[in-house]
Amino acid sequence: MNLEEKIIDESIQGKALMVESKVLNGKKLFLESYGCAMNFSDSEIVASILMKDGYTTTQNYEEADIIFVNTCAIRENAEQKVRNRLNDFKRVKQKNPKALVGVLGCMAERLKSQFLEQEKLVDIVVGPDSYRDLPNLIEEAEDGHKAINVILSKEETYADLTPVRLGTNGVTALISIMRGCDNMCSFCVVPFTRGRERSRDPESIVAEAKDLFEKGYREVTLLGQNVDSYLYSGGGLKKETLTEEQKKSATNFAQLLEKVALVAPELRIRFSTSHPKDMSDEVLETMARYENICKYVHLPVQSGNSKILEAMNRGYTREWYLNRIEAINRILPGCGISTDIITGFCGETEEDHADTLSLLKQVQYDYAFLFMYSERPKTLAERKFKDDVPEEIKSRRQSEIVAVQRENSAIKTKAGVGKVHKVLIEGFSKKSDEMFMGRNTQNTVCVFPKENYKKGDYVNVLVTSCTASTLIGHVVKNQD
Repeated sequence: MNLEEKIIDESIQGKALMVESKVLNGKKLFLESYGCAMNFSDSEIVASILMKDGYTTTQNYEEADIIFVNTCAIRENAEQKVRNRLNDFKRVKQKNPKALVGVLGCMAERLKSQFLEQEKLVDIVVGPDSYRDLPNLIEEAEDGHKAINVILSKEETYADLTPVRLGTNGVTALISIMRGCDNMCSFCVVPFTRGRERSRDPESIVAEAKDLFEKGYREVTLLGQNVDSYLYSGGGLKKETLTEEQKKSATNFAQLLEKVALVAPELRIRFSTSHPKDMSDEVLETMARYENICKYVHLPVQSGNSKILEAMNRGYTREWYLNRIEAINRILPGCGISTDIITGFCGETEEDHADTLSLLKQVQYDYAFLFMYSERPKTLAERKFKDDVPEEIKSRRQSEIVAVQRENSAIKTKAGVGKVHKVLIEGFSKKSDEMFMGRNTQNTVCVFPKENYKKGDYVNVLVTSCTASTLIGHVVKNQD
C-alpha cells in the first residue's frame, strides 16, 4: 500500500474473484466485489454456496452465465461506480439473453426498485442475510421472474459454512466473527443495510482458524463492524436481551482473541474494526500477552471535535478518544495505530476542523483513511441535519488533513529504520520478482531480497532505508 492509498481512499475497489467447483453444472459465474473487507468476506460465502450448486468461475464477464456484483453503499460515488459497472454488463445480456445479472450486498435493499424496475439493470437482488437463498433466486430468474430477497435477519451468521478463499495469496485470510451493527452513527447506512448486531459462535471461529492454519495460512483477520462489541452467550439468546449476569458468563472479544491466538503460535491475528466507545483495556492486555496478536489497532475517530462527534452520534468525546489512545500506547508501546476521518460533516466550522488537525498532530497515526462527508439516504444525518459545508471547502479541508497525515506517516515509517522487524512473507514485491514483501506487527509493509525464502515464512528483516510508507531491508539470522 503506497502513501496515497494509506492517506486517502475515496474510491471503492472492484475485484473479480475465482473459485473452482468440484461438481460442474456447465454454467460460469463472474463475481466482482466492491468496498470493505466484510464485502470480500461475504463474497467467499457466496462462492461457497454456489460452488455446492456446481458453478465454475471466470474472470471474463463476457462469457459468464451469471454475473454478481457485491456492492458497497457507504458513499455516493461508490453507488455511481456500481451503476456504471451494471451498464457495462448490459452488453453481455445483449449477446446472451439468457445471462443473468445480480446485485448483492449493501446496495441491494435500498436500490432494489431502481435496479429491477426503473433502470432494468439486474435480474436478481440479494441482501447480505439472504445468500443461502441464491440457488432458488437464480432458478426464479431463469424462469423469467424478477428475483429478490433483501430480508434482514436477527440470527444469520453463516457460521456453518466454510468460505471458499477467493483471490487469496494462500497466506492471509478473513474470518467474519459477527454481522450487523447496533451503533446508529448519524452518517452511516450500515445498520439499515446489514441489520442488528449478532455474534458468531466462538467455537466455529476457532475451528475456521484451525482449518486455515492446517491449510498453510499464517494470518487471519477477524472481521466485524464493531469487533469490540462481540458477545456470544449461546442458547440462541440475543445480546440485547441478556441480563448483566448472562453478559458476565458470555464470551467477549478479549476472550475470543485469546481463543484464536491459542490455535497456534505461528498464526498471526489481526482484527477490524474497533470502536473507541467499546475498546477495553482487557482487549489491549490480551494483545500484550500474545506475541501472535499483531500490535496494530485501527481506531476510527471521524472528527477531533466533541460537538461534531455528538452530532455524528459516535458515543464518545475527544477526551474519551484520547484516553483510549493513551491506553494503547501505555499497554502496547510501539503499537501501530490508524484511523478514519470524515471531513465536512454537517455544521463543521473552521474551528471544528482545526480540532481535527490538532488531534492528528497529537496522535501521529501511522496512516489514515480520509473521506469527504457524503449524505446517505435513511440516515439520521439526512433527516436531522443540513449538508451545509460546500464541496470546495470539504475538499480544501481534506487536503489540509492529507498534508498533516503525510508528515505523520513519513515520521512513523522512518522510525522503523535501523530496527529488526518480524515479517510474514505474503508474496512478491509489486516492483520486482526478486524482492519479497510482507508486513510487520504494526502493519507496515517491508520489502527485502527473496533469497531462498518462500511465502508463508516468518523472517527477521533489518531495515536499512525506507520510502514514505515502505520499509526496505534484508533478512538477518538468529534474531528473536
